[in-house]
Amino acid sequence: MQIAADKVVSFHYRLSETNGELIESSHDSDPTLYLHGHKNLLGAMEEAMEGKQAGDKFTVEISPEQGYGQRKEGAVQRIPIKHLIDHAKLKNKLRPGMKVAVNTEHGPWEAVVLKVGKFNVDIDSNHPLAGKQLTFEIEIVDVRDATEEELAHGHAHGVGGHHHH
Repeated sequence: MQIAADKVVSFHYRLSETNGELIESSHDSDPTLYLHGHKNLLGAMEEAMEGKQAGDKFTVEISPEQGYGQRKEGAVQRIPIKHLIDHAKLKNKLRPGMKVAVNTEHGPWEAVVLKVGKFNVDIDSNHPLAGKQLTFEIEIVDVRDATEEELAHGHAHGVGGHHHH
């Protein structure tokens, strides 16, 4: 079965900077799931996935413009700690350099902690991957039809996909 709109794709990836430094890999856990054609991945990634099938292995190069944009100088924001996702768990563990997820009206946004205060945290609001030339090594594990529920929600469900709580 080929990857096309409304197919659920299960894949493993290795993400590295184009200079070769490994940033993250899914190979130590369950494959990542996404619903194709619903803007759940970077556009350039979804485009590269189109027409592929289980067993295919390929590499996708992503420029900063196709990925997370260029870094913006001085993109420092002071936000209340309570706006961080999992803030209760993080409360005494926040340290400069840590990656955190901030609750925003557009969903979670990754940022890096610069300074920790009692009630607020200063973050670099650039995405941690902003300004980086990225290379994704992709291995398609499975392609299946989406369920009606997945189509209604606009994302894949199950291991490696989105879970409702």
